[in-house]
Amino acid sequence: MNKPSRRAQKIMAAATTPVAVIAAGALVYQASYAAFTGQTRNSGNEWSTGSVSLTDDDNGQARFRVTNMLPGQTESKCITVTANASVPSTVKGFAINPVTSVQGLENRILMSIQAGSDGSFADCTGFKPLQDAANGVIVADAPLSGIAQKNTFETAMGGWEVPKGTNSRTYKLTWKFDTTGMTQSQIDQLQGAKTGVDMQWEMRTAEPTS
Repeated sequence: MNKPSRRAQKIMAAATTPVAVIAAGALVYQASYAAFTGQTRNSGNEWSTGSVSLTDDDNGQARFRVTNMLPGQTESKCITVTANASVPSTVKGFAINPVTSVQGLENRILMSIQAGSDGSFADCTGFKPLQDAANGVIVADAPLSGIAQKNTFETAMGGWEVPKGTNSRTYKLTWKFDTTGMTQSQIDQLQGAKTGVDMQWEMRTAEPTS
């Protein structure tokens, strides 16, 4: 194959130059359209948190403060818990600050807790337990030592599903000094013993669903 002459090579080189110029011109021409734009906006997006608060009607007083307790003695009292929630929430009860005794008195104090309506811290008269067994009877004759182990929201007792708004529920707490099956000597060893626990109710917002 014969090589093109020097003159032909120059012509071919010259011929490629206009093509390059045309391509560059096209790029500039297309780039000039970038001056035309369009926009749309979704304005005012913002987020704020909900709020929950939980109160009771004890006015800072202990629910039970029993002295000179005798075997077989029992007592029931109530406390009303009010939830104010801007979103659905759950209320549970658990024990904190347990006081144990050398004699093990906490094993002999049996507690029952019922949920219901009416009644108050000042007077339990008129208390109406919930008919739903799952929510009505929260604890039945459980030793105080066992209740003391329910000490976090995750291990808490009950599970009141609170709707949005202000709602109240009354809890009836009953204790009994049970010495069933004990000898007189064992009962006598409990003399002078002291035990105790704080009952705390906590409300948490419901888990979000996808």
